[in-house]
Amino acid sequence: MEAMVITDFGGTEVFEQREVDQPTPGPTEVLVRVHASSVNPVDCKIRQAGSWAGITPPTVIGYDVSGVVEGIGDEVTDFEAGDEVFYTPEIFGEQGSYAEYHVADESIVARKPESLSHEEAAALPLAGGTAWEAIVERGDVTAGETVLIHGAGGVGSHAVQIADAAGARVAARTSPATVEQTEDLGATLAIDYESEEFVEAIESTFDEPVDLVFDTVGGETLVESTDITKPHGRLVTILEPEGEWGTAYQKNLTVEMLFLERDRRPLDGLRRLVEQGRLEPVIDSVLPLSDVAKAHEMVEEGGLTGKIVLSVDDK
Repeated sequence: MEAMVITDFGGTEVFEQREVDQPTPGPTEVLVRVHASSVNPVDCKIRQAGSWAGITPPTVIGYDVSGVVEGIGDEVTDFEAGDEVFYTPEIFGEQGSYAEYHVADESIVARKPESLSHEEAAALPLAGGTAWEAIVERGDVTAGETVLIHGAGGVGSHAVQIADAAGARVAARTSPATVEQTEDLGATLAIDYESEEFVEAIESTFDEPVDLVFDTVGGETLVESTDITKPHGRLVTILEPEGEWGTAYQKNLTVEMLFLERDRRPLDGLRRLVEQGRLEPVIDSVLPLSDVAKAHEMVEEGGLTGKIVLSVDDK
């Protein structure tokens, strides 16, 4: 099969199109013909120096899949050939999805939303799954609560929609170029991080502090949010928080550090929201798999309005 391989760790020049062995599904695995994948920030980090993830070049990376089941292991019970599926592959020590075929344990695979194309569905698993875990599982959001989301990009744009679907009031910090888009996705308040101070914006818009903070930005963002978080409030981050917490402990806040564990459950939740018309993938561009180096450069440069999707059918 054809794949885009990283020949070493480093810049985008390490990508090379190669013919590699097609994987064979194990007893509980499905073999998927990959129609589309996408590029996440973690892809870039692993390409640059992915030994921490058990990756040894030459290898294939990539952590989103939308495709069609072509084969199953002897013990697979939930899928059969021809099923359209989507999922986010395991990261540690596993082959990724920048290839024509991929194998995954059936426990992390879900049925693709019928209304979405493969390109649209490929934008959801890693970013949308992370947002689901942050807002629904770790954040335990309920109707009527107020949620502050730092960064309305790949993960955050889906978090806005999920929190809105749960009945929460949503405030989200975002770039000037995506303020209107963030409002359209369901944010009550979209804060331009270049020109607005988020603490002042929250205090002037809402009559009480926020219940849940979700941080996709990092640095001291989480610490800076504690003054506008209610006592017993929840804070969730996908990056290691920095800064001095001072007397924030007196509020009895719960801080959750989130690294997405691969599982079918959040994907089923995303599919239900898509079917209800409450969630849509947020896509900046669709590129052929052969342009994966360009896709990585675009992600690293920033300023995107959504996910970069790779069409594997259009190599």
